[in-house]
Parts: sequence; C-alpha cells; structure tokens
Amino acid sequence: MARQRPEPVQVVKTRRDGVLAALTGSIPYAQFLGVTFERRGDELTAVLNYSDDLIGNPLLPAIHGGVTAAFLEIAATVSLTWATIWDDVESGAIDATSLPRLPKTIDFTIDYLRSGLPRDAYARARITRSGRRYASVQVEAWQDNRARPFAQGLGHFVMPRKPEASGV
Repeated sequence: MARQRPEPVQVVKTRRDGVLAALTGSIPYAQFLGVTFERRGDELTAVLNYSDDLIGNPLLPAIHGGVTAAFLEIAATVSLTWATIWDDVESGAIDATSLPRLPKTIDFTIDYLRSGLPRDAYARARITRSGRRYASVQVEAWQDNRARPFAQGLGHFVMPRKPEASGV
C-alpha cells in the first residue's frame, strides 16, 4: 500500500496563514486596535502595534487599561480557537472560508502589573483546560522583556458546538 504524498510545505504555510488572517479579521475590534499575530508552527504570539491612539493617560504616558484588557482577551480567544482547529487546518478540512464560531467569554480577569509603555506589546496564551463545552486560558502580556509582564489575564470560555454530521 502506497503512502500518501504530503502536501508541499508552501501550500500548508499558505493555508495556515490564510486561516489565521481570516480568524483575526473576524474580530472587528482586533482590526481597530491593530492586533496582529505572529505564527511559529502552532504557537501564536499576539502583537499590539503601538499607536498614539492607544494611550489612556498622556501624562505617564501609558496604554489604556481597556486596550490592555481587550488585547489579552483577543489573544486568548484567537489562541484557543487556533488550538481547537489546528488538526482541521492541517488536514485541509478548514480553510479561510470555513471558519468555526469563536468561543464565548464567560469571564475574564485582568491583573495590571505595571503601566504599559508607549511601544509595541506582545502576548501569549496558555490553554489550561479545553473540553467540548468549556475552556480555561491564561494569557500574559509583555513589552521589551518577556520575563517582566505588564499584565496577565485568566479567561473562561464556552466552546461553540461542533456541527453534527448529517447521517441517515
């Protein structure tokens, strides 16, 4: 029995990048804030590209607390969805035109550790539990030094129902 030939690496990368761009594009507030994602394999890093519009206190200056909270929640939601659909993206069952619904936030707690400085910020999420109905995600944001986060969050999500296969 012949083994199936793997897809060319560029086809797989293009599909992954297309799905990630569509996933990020499906969140209008992420577009408004300028949040993008860098991908290394299945690991995502959210990037909040600096803009003067993100400053909440011009005297410090510091990134607005609401922007920080939204950035962490976007990072958690996209990372959770990405981890959930990874196998389907790899197999080609999901592409940029067939994205599933996003998880719904139950609650999201933010710890503001220090002021967000007027520069780019980064965040990575770690999924601590992911089941059929519920998921828990921790996320951490930093700027110049990953060992010195300026905010962290913990979110709980309701997972979207998977479409049932229609059978007779």
